[in-house]
Amino acid sequence: MLTKYNLIVITGATAGGKTSVATNLANKINGEIISADSRQVYRGMDIGTGKDLDDYFVNGTQIPYHLIDIVDAGYKYNVYEFQKDFFTVFEDVNSRSKNTILCGGTGLYIDSVLKNYRLIHVPVNESLRKDLKTKNIDELAEILKSFKKIHNRSDLDTPKRAIRAIEIAEFYKTNHLKEEKVPEINPIIFGINFDREQRRTRITERLKYRLENGMIDEAKNLIDAGISHQDMEYYGLEYKFLSWYLSNKITYDELFTKLNTAIHQFAKRQMTWFRKMEKDGTKIYWIDGNLKLEDKISEIMKVAKIVK
Repeated sequence: MLTKYNLIVITGATAGGKTSVATNLANKINGEIISADSRQVYRGMDIGTGKDLDDYFVNGTQIPYHLIDIVDAGYKYNVYEFQKDFFTVFEDVNSRSKNTILCGGTGLYIDSVLKNYRLIHVPVNESLRKDLKTKNIDELAEILKSFKKIHNRSDLDTPKRAIRAIEIAEFYKTNHLKEEKVPEINPIIFGINFDREQRRTRITERLKYRLENGMIDEAKNLIDAGISHQDMEYYGLEYKFLSWYLSNKITYDELFTKLNTAIHQFAKRQMTWFRKMEKDGTKIYWIDGNLKLEDKISEIMKVAKIVK
C-alpha cells in the first residue's frame, strides 16, 4: 500500500527501460499501469512505439495495463482525449484499491495530468484549413508563434500537425473554457536517467534490433491495411521514415542514419521538457539507469515510503 501518494509516475527519455521498472514495481505493490505514450494507444503499432508487452508478464503474472491498443491506426488521438481517459481509468483503479502507476515518456501527456490542463474538444475548422493549405512549414511556424511560444516541437513535424496546432490555438483564443471537476491526485514522479552517451548508445542499439526484428514489416502491414503514407508521416519518427523507405524515397542506409539522428533529437527534446517541468516546480526523483532492476525498485519504494 502507499502511505501518502495515490499516483506514481515513471518517466524519462526513450530507450530508458521505463516499462520494465513500472511493471516490476506494479508486481510488488499490487499496481496497474496507465501508459503515458502518445503512440502506444494505436493498435498494430507495436515495435515502432516500443510497447514491450512481454514486460507486462512478471514472474508469471500479467500486470494490468491501460491506454494501450485503444484506437485503430489512422485515428488522431490527442492530449484532450488522453487526459479524459486517464482520469476515468485512475478513478476505476483507485476504486478497486489498486495502486496506479503512470508510465511513459510523452511529457505533454504527463503534464496535462499533473497540472490538470484545462482542455476542451477542438472541432475541425474547414475554412481555416483551406486558408492554411498552401502555406509551407516555415510560414505555418510563424503563424503558430503568433499565438504562443512553441514548446512542443512535434507540432512542426509536418504541415498537417502544424495546421492542427494552429486550429487548436485559434479555438482556445476565441472560446471560453468551462472548468471540469477531476479526481484529486497526489503524485510522486521518478525519472530513469542515463548519461548522454549511454542514452545515445542505447537508442542506436535498440534501433538496430527493431529494424532487424520486424519493424519494417510492421510498417508495411499498416500501409497494406489502408493506412496512408500521410498518416504514417503524421505519427512521426519510426513511421515517418519507414514510410519514406517503403515509398523508395530513401535507401535502407538513409533510413537507419536519418531515423537514428531523429530519435536522438527526440530524446534531447524529452530531457528538455523534463528540465522545464522541474524549473516550473515539478519535483522529479532521478533514478540511475545503471542500477540493477531490483535496486531501482527498492529506491523508488524507499523514496515514496511504500509499505507493503
